[in-house]
Amino acid sequence: MVRLIMGGKGSGKTKQLIEMINNAAKDEPGNVVCIEPSRDMMYDIHYHIRLIDAKEYKLTNYDLFRGFISGLYAGNYDISHVFIDHLVKMMGREVDQDTEDFLNWLDYFGERNSIKFTVTISADESVATDGMRKFL
Repeated sequence: MVRLIMGGKGSGKTKQLIEMINNAAKDEPGNVVCIEPSRDMMYDIHYHIRLIDAKEYKLTNYDLFRGFISGLYAGNYDISHVFIDHLVKMMGREVDQDTEDFLNWLDYFGERNSIKFTVTISADESVATDGMRKFL
């Protein structure tokens, strides 16, 4: 399952995401992971959350990101929810067909392995592809 949160800068995405992450720390039966472009949320999220700075792993394209998430799961089958903040910012690109393909892969991977994904993208919902709209 993938949930996509989109909105322009200053629209409250990060605040909403922090609230969701902290609720997941209390409610999720498994481990919760948050991947962000830097460690900006370090002091805002519950200490049980595994916070990953994408810059440390040079996650700069969707193929690397697929491998990284697969590796996370291979190392810890107890992951139940992964939060990804500022997806296209980490990739250094705009919303496009590759973004939609990646979200579809997350959905497939999540269904197969019982993992929920919540993703934020700093862009207006109007730029979402038709295929991405099912995740909004």
